[in-house]
Amino acid sequence: MKNIVAIIPAYNPQQSLITYVHQLLATTITQIVIVNDGSDQKYNELFEDLMKIDRCQVLQHNGNIGKGGALKTAFTYLRKQSRMYHGVLTVGAHGQHTLQDVKLILTMTRVFSEGIVLGVRNFHSVDSTFLSYWGNRATSLFFELLYHRKLMDTQTGLRYISINELPWLMKVKGEKYDYDTNMLIAALKRKCPIFEVEIGQLRVKKNTIIHYDEITNAGTLITRMLMNYLKPRNSNS
Repeated sequence: MKNIVAIIPAYNPQQSLITYVHQLLATTITQIVIVNDGSDQKYNELFEDLMKIDRCQVLQHNGNIGKGGALKTAFTYLRKQSRMYHGVLTVGAHGQHTLQDVKLILTMTRVFSEGIVLGVRNFHSVDSTFLSYWGNRATSLFFELLYHRKLMDTQTGLRYISINELPWLMKVKGEKYDYDTNMLIAALKRKCPIFEVEIGQLRVKKNTIIHYDEITNAGTLITRMLMNYLKPRNSNS
């Protein structure tokens, strides 16, 4: 059985995160690393409760850096551990990814053991708005136009990443949500395998603010992709 660590970047998470962590630990996941990305002080008690959970490690940022920065903090932490892990699973902190979807990606790691596995969301679900559907289509089409690879969901936050990819992923540019796209661009340049697995419906809870990857501004993403394409900094950007 593989040793897989779940990484959860968290900014002002809901109380339900505690239940979700217990559910994840009941799967084949070996450990959970949560990065408190500068959450408001009123969430301190929640993170203290998370620290008390066996096999759950909480890392702290003094201020809000962004999802990319939070992921790289977790990657750096895991690289320093003596224990050998086979890969990491990035998961949202706001209930975006069902336990069923997580289990599906974990199962697929038996088939796709290397590279990056993307959990592709269904933008035809009842939770998906007109803007989110066409925003996702626009970013995917623009990504394909620039990088000649068709990916149906470049912003999904549910990803399995082989542990062998962490050294270069720690150097990929981007501290906020653009890190998700930059990761895929860098993977293509390195000829790192990218696999897509269709997961359940797009999940957006009413009256919930999702601070990271799941719903983003398509115009901003396209602009950043174009800037990255026109001004490539190096092979890791």
